[in-house]
Amino acid sequence: MTTVADVVELVRAPAALTVLGDTLAGGHAGGARFTGRQWLLPLASVCLYSGGMALNDLADRELDAVERPERPIPSGRVAPRTARAIVGGCFGAGLALAAAGGGRRGFGVAVPLVAAIVLYNTVAKSTPLGPVSMAACRGLDVVMGAASPGRALVPATVMAVHTFGVTVQSRGEVHGGSPAAAATSLAATAVATAGALAGSSAPSSSRAQSTGRAIGAALATATAAAGYLASTLPTQLRTLDEPSAANARAATRAGIGAMIPLQATLTARSGAVLPTALLAGVELARRALAARKRGGDVT
Repeated sequence: MTTVADVVELVRAPAALTVLGDTLAGGHAGGARFTGRQWLLPLASVCLYSGGMALNDLADRELDAVERPERPIPSGRVAPRTARAIVGGCFGAGLALAAAGGGRRGFGVAVPLVAAIVLYNTVAKSTPLGPVSMAACRGLDVVMGAASPGRALVPATVMAVHTFGVTVQSRGEVHGGSPAAAATSLAATAVATAGALAGSSAPSSSRAQSTGRAIGAALATATAAAGYLASTLPTQLRTLDEPSAANARAATRAGIGAMIPLQATLTARSGAVLPTALLAGVELARRALAARKRGGDVT
């Protein structure tokens, strides 16, 4: 019989924390602000992410029976029919929340996002276009939070580049990676950092207010960026030196977790104090959960 714990494992519930900041980064780009019902959009991201994780295991169940038999579906703890229902439920809830939080525009982005998630898991994942496909999913998730796609171009690109690097790295989780994959991941981190730190999108009012706010935003941005680099570089450098499967898994997990400080960096640029602090709290929660579970896989 399928338990709640089995479902939590299937949808990678702890890893869903890493998508909460996507729409925040997109929504605050260009000095905009989240208001009222827009706070439903991070929940939409969680639902769509969870559906994608369940679909990932559903699509890979035959391969997982050989390589990762402990996963919920090949172990028999979750039946394929149940997994399909979970996928449909998560996608349906995500679309509904996107419409409620972002109106026609939010729903209009969520629909192609679901299509991109399905395309990645069923067609593109094992092809050379897999990392690009996954990066597109993350970029669309950021855009879902924005008042207009143009405003979210920088944060969407930054998150997509980072996701590309993590996805390339993740391909070595089972059989080992390569120095080229590790170098690609490192390059993606460098590009993402540069993009996240470039310029400031905080709006100005009075000179005194804008100066104080700019200083605060700069300090918060630098702190979040330092956290991002601290989260990614150590495992990436180890994988570059020794691209074993264990090191690739560690680098992939670190790269997934590092999305939160990267989102915080992008959000802090706009001078949004409360959302940045919220993401700092999310990062602390993620680290607490990671400390309780050192093994396994979350990708």
